[in-house]
Amino acid sequence: MIRGFSDHAANERTFLAWIRTGIAVLGFGFVIEKFNLFLVAVASTAPDPALKLRVERLAGPVGREDGLALMIVGVVLIFIGALRYLRAARLIADAETHPVGLGHVEVVIAGGLALLAAVFCVYLVLA
Repeated sequence: MIRGFSDHAANERTFLAWIRTGIAVLGFGFVIEKFNLFLVAVASTAPDPALKLRVERLAGPVGREDGLALMIVGVVLIFIGALRYLRAARLIADAETHPVGLGHVEVVIAGGLALLAAVFCVYLVLA
């Protein structure tokens, strides 16, 4: 039997949750990026000049940069999850008692994602 198996299993489940979240954010960024390319294609074939102008404004650089930013954030989430997994595994295996961290990284990441989502929503409303 592995000493502290339930703790190690919980650490692994948490790591997998970080990976799932990172992949989801990365996939959402990819979808935004591809949607932007779709809008560029629609704008190039639009018969109505007013529609073409509106779609071109919607397919501006913010959509492209939002998608790229979300893809980068997804990769960073996976990397942070791996670091936290390794640190927690080391602390679980250690015989000493360690204090629990305050979770500053998680709050900063959540705030950044919320800000990025808010910017994208405002962009879609105003475009």
